[in-house]
Amino acid sequence: MAIDDRNGKTAERLRYSFEFFPPKSEDMADQLWKTVDELADWAPDFVSVTYGAGGTTREPTLSTVRRLIAETPLRTAAHLTCVGATKEEVHQVVEQFRAVGVKHFVALRGDPQGGMGTPYQPHPGGYANAAELVAGLRELGDFEISVSAYPEKHPESADEASDIEMLKRKVDNGACRALTQFFFDNDIFERYLERVRAAGISIPIVPGIMPIQNLTQLKRFASMCGASIPAFLDERFAGLDDQPQARAAVAAEVAAEQIDDLVRRGVSDFHLYTMNRSALVTATLGNLGLRPLAGRGREGAGAAA
Repeated sequence: MAIDDRNGKTAERLRYSFEFFPPKSEDMADQLWKTVDELADWAPDFVSVTYGAGGTTREPTLSTVRRLIAETPLRTAAHLTCVGATKEEVHQVVEQFRAVGVKHFVALRGDPQGGMGTPYQPHPGGYANAAELVAGLRELGDFEISVSAYPEKHPESADEASDIEMLKRKVDNGACRALTQFFFDNDIFERYLERVRAAGISIPIVPGIMPIQNLTQLKRFASMCGASIPAFLDERFAGLDDQPQARAAVAAEVAAEQIDDLVRRGVSDFHLYTMNRSALVTATLGNLGLRPLAGRGREGAGAAA
């Protein structure tokens, strides 16, 4: 089911973005910049850099974003959270990012300071949620603002209706794009999109695609963030624990098949969670019939491939 030029040039209509996280060590920094160098040739629509709750990775995020903007042609978005900070502190961070050239924010509430699964307490002098943060950003400047969306609802939302209502508040306050939590059942996403559109939300809802680096670790993370892991993934990865090359090949096939199916359902934009590694992303895009710009220079970086 690979997408290529033989079936209506679907690949030419594909747009994708990549997510990175700030490195915590010199070795991780080397890995990140190697990944950035390799993935830049794929000319993503934009890349984003995560930001820890309460600004726990503020300086590494700022440093990473600054270097991406200064040394690469990649359109770069900075994640921003409001947990554990006053409005004034958030505004100071926004000005720091603006000063290095940031024009696009991914506005998120952020995980509770006690970690995922612990109660969330808004800062008494801060933004209570992502909808308020979006409104604050809109007042501060003409930024491009992306937000999060949850096809299986946020684990703290009372129900699907209240979850979608929160997304609508973010859109009404100025969000122009929603990037979803990862999922693996495209029927879930399609049903979610139908409910979102029925609620009057018209911005792009961009599927978050997670190429599976380690299925066991992914299951633990998914259990905390409310994402389901379909049984077919156990079947696809069965017996491959000690076969890293075969496991990686299956992971790239699964991610490409998911994107392929979503394209057939009318989706054209995708946000790939890279985990600061290029191999699975490269293999996934290659399985879709896409090719990097290597050998032709990088003048087209930032445009659709």
